[in-house]
Amino acid sequence: MEANTRSTGRLPAAFLTPGSSSFMDFLTDQSPGMLPGNRQLPPMKGAIEAPHGTTIVAASFPGGVVLAGDRRATMGSMIAQRNIEKVFPADEYSAVGIAGTAGLAVEMVKLFQLELEHFEKVEGAQLSLEGKANRLSTMIRSNLAMAMQGLAVVPLFAGYDVDRERGRIFSYDVTGGRSEEQGYASTGSGSIFARTSMKKLYREDLTEEQTLTLVVQALYDAADDDSATGGPDVARRIYPIITVITDEGFRKLTETESSEIARSILERRLVEPDGPRAELL
Repeated sequence: MEANTRSTGRLPAAFLTPGSSSFMDFLTDQSPGMLPGNRQLPPMKGAIEAPHGTTIVAASFPGGVVLAGDRRATMGSMIAQRNIEKVFPADEYSAVGIAGTAGLAVEMVKLFQLELEHFEKVEGAQLSLEGKANRLSTMIRSNLAMAMQGLAVVPLFAGYDVDRERGRIFSYDVTGGRSEEQGYASTGSGSIFARTSMKKLYREDLTEEQTLTLVVQALYDAADDDSATGGPDVARRIYPIITVITDEGFRKLTETESSEIARSILERRLVEPDGPRAELL
C-alpha cells in the first residue's frame, strides 16, 4: 500500500472515507502513535521539569461568557516564559483555556480543534456545546498515563450554547471528570485566589464590560498571592488574554482593549491595593 501511495500520489482509501465523525477514533485506527496518550514515556527518574501554564478564569453574563488567562509559564521556581498564550478558540462558539504542562496542553488544544472541525465536515453540522465538552473530557482521560507521571493538563472550557441561548462553563480534573460551573470558574495554581475574588464580586446581572473587569480583577488577585501567575506587565506591554463568546461568536480582545482594562485596574489598586470591597451584607 505504501509503495502504491508513493507512486500514485493518492491517499489510502481509509483516509478519504473515514468511518467515524470522531477524529480521535480515526487516528486510533490509522495512526495511534500520533495520539499523546499512546506515546511511550521513559521510566521516571525524579521530578519532570517542564514549563507549566497557570491561572485561567471564566465568568458568564446575560448573553455570553468571558474566558481569560494570565501570560506566565513557570518551570519549577523559574519563569519559563512571560507572554505565553493560554486561551484559544475551539470553534466559532467555544474556547478553551489551558493550565498544566504547556507543551502537552497546546497539543491537546490543536487536536481538540481538529476534532470539532472533523465532526462538522463529516456530519455537516456543529456538535452541541454539551457534546464538545464531552469530547474534551475523553481527550483528557486519554492523557491519564502522562498525568500520573506529572505531565497533567487541566483545561477550562467555555462557550455560547446556541440552543439554550446562554453562556456555559465546564471544568475538568486530570482523569477527565467534567463539571458544569455556575456563574464563574477558575483553574490552575492561582485558581483558589481567583475564585475567591470572583466569589465576592460576581453578580448574575453583570454587563459584558463589568464581566471583563471582573476576570482581570480575579487574575490580578491570583498574581498577588501566587508566584506562578503573572499580573499585567506594563513595562513589557504584556496583558492578559481575554476572550468573549456571544451569539455573534468568538472574539478576542485586542491588546489595546486588554491594556485599557488592566491599566484602569492598576490605577485603582494604587488607591486600594487589595482591590474593590464587597458589601458586608
